[in-house]
Amino acid sequence: MEKKNRPMLEVRNLHVRYGSITALRGISFHVNDGEVVALLGANGAGKSTTLMSIMRLPPPEGPTVSEGGITYNGIDLLPVPAHVLVAKFGIGLVPEGRHIFGNLSVLENLKLASYARTDKENLDADYERVFSLFPRLKDRRNQRGDTLSGGEQQMLAMGRAFMSGVRFILLDEPSMGLAPLLMQELFRVLKQLNEAGMTILVVEQNARIALKYAHRAYVLEAGNIVMEGSAEALRNDPKIQRAYLG
Repeated sequence: MEKKNRPMLEVRNLHVRYGSITALRGISFHVNDGEVVALLGANGAGKSTTLMSIMRLPPPEGPTVSEGGITYNGIDLLPVPAHVLVAKFGIGLVPEGRHIFGNLSVLENLKLASYARTDKENLDADYERVFSLFPRLKDRRNQRGDTLSGGEQQMLAMGRAFMSGVRFILLDEPSMGLAPLLMQELFRVLKQLNEAGMTILVVEQNARIALKYAHRAYVLEAGNIVMEGSAEALRNDPKIQRAYLG
């Protein structure tokens, strides 16, 4: 079912590059308040670059925006540094590869994520929320991050984003390297977070699972958006079925 709400994130005619190499070629899309939107495409299509552009990660890791705009609730994000996006605007990134602190325990990772929050009175409830969403993390709360399985590390990365107090989460390839049952578990948690009010933009190569849980989706190829529509429409599109669903 497609959500019809006000736009929260708007990307307009976005051109970005890494040095002299163009990575995005004028893409435009939006994410409405309360939606789950998927960005689909093969490796090198520009999906992760899109997230890094939104999060304002500086070069050399992040790209340079050469043209276009990104707004969040009508506010221009291009001048905003990455740390302000989290603390002031409530936008969080769960990066590809998780990037948890392996030498810290599960609980220490979660506590570190909440460091800049001003609503300290809500922290205990949010810890319980994370542990109810991911019971494995509760069982391993005193265990070092680098001793967790890949799926558990992904759960911790998602829990860490939640503990930062954000209401808009960007996820970069959350299912990568996970067994099918863990993929389903993670996306069911995303659905629960969305139903509780979280807006989600997810980058995924696994189009089948992304289109199962998203409201809408965009397809990127070589830095261009080539298709868009409701998740149901794209699931039933012969081109998508041939290229992505097998």
